[in-house]
Amino acid sequence: MAEPHPVALIVEDERQIRHFVRTALEAEGWQVHEAGTVKQGLVEAGTRRPDLVIADLGLPDGDGVDMIRELRHWSSVTVIVLSARSDETEKVRALDAGADDFITKPFGVAELLARVRANRRRQQAARTGASELFRFGTVEIDFASRVVRKSGQEVHLTPIEYRLLGVLAANAGRVLTHRHLLREVWGPSHSESTHYLRVYMGQLRQKLEDDPAQPAHILTETAVGYRLVV
Repeated sequence: MAEPHPVALIVEDERQIRHFVRTALEAEGWQVHEAGTVKQGLVEAGTRRPDLVIADLGLPDGDGVDMIRELRHWSSVTVIVLSARSDETEKVRALDAGADDFITKPFGVAELLARVRANRRRQQAARTGASELFRFGTVEIDFASRVVRKSGQEVHLTPIEYRLLGVLAANAGRVLTHRHLLREVWGPSHSESTHYLRVYMGQLRQKLEDDPAQPAHILTETAVGYRLVV
């Protein structure tokens, strides 16, 4: 029996953008529904139970961030923000409200679909239960034995480096804000200590990236946070 098509909901008031995104998703096998307002988006999300929500922030009847916050009271659906707001504070607001990713308009279809695929992989891994082995590039994390290897050779990580890598791996493909990472690894009292994060991210890149100066997997989202790309 064939698997059902994954379901996506586009919450966007611009008809042309809805059509553009819908066409791209349908070509990838998605079943797509649309909404043009916050109110309609929440109703459709509750009715359709989508696997993915792509939402604008500037909607006619309210702020998309408020919609995301409301959605997070009862759903863990993947949310990708598609917005003309490029200011870092807007990105952080959306991500802290519960968005999984943020793409700034104008955007390319290739980037959109790559972000959709990355978040879909994370969603599917969460549903099936995390494997004891996690791989990206030539790196392998064995969660059962708490061992990290690169090209088959064991890499020594400090406890903080290992916790940081674990949070990134558990959210692979997702943008994690500085505040989120600091809370998860160091605790609430260090939520503003971004210099700790820069130091330890630099150390992880030195140990795990082939070219730490041009990382392929542990990526910086400027002024927002970090993302692990598998």
